[in-house]
Amino acid sequence: MALFQSNNPVLKQSVFDKAPHMVGETMTIRGTVNKMSFMLLLLMAAAVFSWGQFFRNGSSVMPLAIGGAIGGFVLAMVIIFKKEWAGYLAPAYALAEGLFLGAISAVFEAQWHGIVLQAVGLTFGTFIAMLVLYRTGVIRATERFKAIVMTATLGIAVFYLIALVLRLFHIEMPLIHSSGTFGILFSLVVVGIAALNLILDFDMIEQGAAQGAPKYFEWYASFGLMVTLVWLYLEILRLLSKLNRR
Repeated sequence: MALFQSNNPVLKQSVFDKAPHMVGETMTIRGTVNKMSFMLLLLMAAAVFSWGQFFRNGSSVMPLAIGGAIGGFVLAMVIIFKKEWAGYLAPAYALAEGLFLGAISAVFEAQWHGIVLQAVGLTFGTFIAMLVLYRTGVIRATERFKAIVMTATLGIAVFYLIALVLRLFHIEMPLIHSSGTFGILFSLVVVGIAALNLILDFDMIEQGAAQGAPKYFEWYASFGLMVTLVWLYLEILRLLSKLNRR
């Protein structure tokens, strides 16, 4: 069965295939929306806290940023391999990411006033636009579409990994940080690919509910969607910072 193909590493066909089909309660779209809303509230609360810490005492925010980033990564890895724990760990992931995003956002805001509000607005605007395009059938999650987005996302992931390794040797990849024409075009492409991931996430959630995935998959799917939203926000923030440097 090829229904559940997604480029989001936490929402894939194999995840649903291996899940036990329980006789009791099953995943619903409404339940997933409710859990995603709760996780967003947790993320925003943690972000507001670390944001406030930065503007009260900038030096004290770095442990929050680093701790949030590392904690979020560790929690994400555990959730991916122990998806039945998502109900317990997904809220913690939201809090960890909130601490990280709040600190990083404050750093950007200190340099370019108003950039964070723009990034948040564009992120949620993109989310709504992609949801409308998906629900109206303008963009369909066909097998070809999934394959293209999957390949593009994998390519970006490999590029970022290479850039991270090179940075250890003090070599910078200009496309990632450059505010020149090619640097901005690169960021636009990455933002576009991140946005297209939302289409695949919407399709995965809809198909999971239709096929009766276990109830805990509501938390797992919410976690997967949050991963995409966090990525999209960070890429939009990076793009706006490049435009402000021009």
